[in-house]
Amino acid sequence: MTMSLVRGMTSLNTKKRKATKMTAGRLQKLQKDHREHNKYMKRIHAHSNVMTFDEYVEYVSGNFKPKAKTSNKAWTYEGPKLRETQHVPSRVTKDSFAPALQKQPLQYSGERRLVGIATMHKSNMVPVFADDDDKNGSKQATEIAQMRRN
Repeated sequence: MTMSLVRGMTSLNTKKRKATKMTAGRLQKLQKDHREHNKYMKRIHAHSNVMTFDEYVEYVSGNFKPKAKTSNKAWTYEGPKLRETQHVPSRVTKDSFAPALQKQPLQYSGERRLVGIATMHKSNMVPVFADDDDKNGSKQATEIAQMRRN
């Protein structure tokens, strides 16, 4: 039989250790540390962690059990918060859906006549319109052709 540890165990010793006696030097050091602990907890606004000296000694030795926070009453569903007044004068308007009117569809007015589409540069398509002085749009088309070649 081997004396190796079972997996997960860190020691073969299962006895509880004896508590050490409180010496005068250790008592003074704990009192100083207790004051510093409380001062620090007040400084960081953690007033619930301020302890008495006896609680601090238990805390340092690992025996401190924090007080359970009590709740005053259990939470219950109270329903939705409804408005008491049904009529709100600032809300009621003549046209209740005025900001959400349907957009008017775009219609061609006939002012400009599209003659065709010209290529300006590297497949850049440009519309060619007929003007008042140029009825068939050849003037604008020749300008685009000259710009393309230059």
